Amino acid sequence: MSVTRDRPVISKVLHQELMDLLARDKRMDGRALHEFRKIEVETGLLKKAEGSALVSVGGTKVLVGIKVGIGSPFPDTPNQGVLTVNAELLPLASPTFEAGPPDERSIALARYVDRSIRESKAIDLEALALQPRKIVQVVYIDVYVLDYSGNMTDTAVLAAVKALENTNLKRYTLEGDVPTFSGEFIPLALKDYPVSTTFGIIGEKSFLDPNLEEEHAAEGFISYTYTQEGNLCAVMKNDQGYLSHSQIFDMLDIGWEKAQEIGRAMNWRKD
Repeated sequence: MSVTRDRPVISKVLHQELMDLLARDKRMDGRALHEFRKIEVETGLLKKAEGSALVSVGGTKVLVGIKVGIGSPFPDTPNQGVLTVNAELLPLASPTFEAGPPDERSIALARYVDRSIRESKAIDLEALALQPRKIVQVVYIDVYVLDYSGNMTDTAVLAAVKALENTNLKRYTLEGDVPTFSGEFIPLALKDYPVSTTFGIIGEKSFLDPNLEEEHAAEGFISYTYTQEGNLCAVMKNDQGYLSHSQIFDMLDIGWEKAQEIGRAMNWRKD
């Protein structure tokens, strides 16, 4: 998957300053090259949702709400529930976000969150089939970027997984072909807790979790999502910049190391 990014023109002075810092393995905000910003998490904020989470990575804030409904399965997966992801880049989050239909960035973000969850098998979709081929539960993941200070990709994946962890499903009984809510709720069991890591690239230098200024100056970006076992389940690169094989594999190794650190910080168990 690839995506382009609309970025404001950055001054040559700022670009050169960033390059000079990176050459000395330094960054403008004082972080190490492969250091994440502070992660903060709140859950259960949306009382009318089945699950919700607000995750902040530095100044970037993403709110995710989970709704679960009843529907029909897709013809090619008749024994599975349905997963659908929508992302909105709210105009209040950034001057570069505009009201209106989803643009390329919001579509790419939704697809990446979807792939990270779907390909990691985080949700047991077969367990959401109430009556295979006829009636299934549909999980709607709505992603809202509330404040944008760089790296909404990793923030959105973290928020989506945390919201799913916070989700309770209605227990249904079937009377013929009619599902009836029993009055009980059961936690949505997750089989994996995927973590995304995004790198900015300038020349031969890569830096983890780019902030907004670094995104403006970067020559390229690449994101990797890992399962808890270290399997790669999603990759997204923008259409800019060339990466050598050594750069790709170096970032893969660093990303996996950092994904494990983030998983531990989020208190995600490893079954």
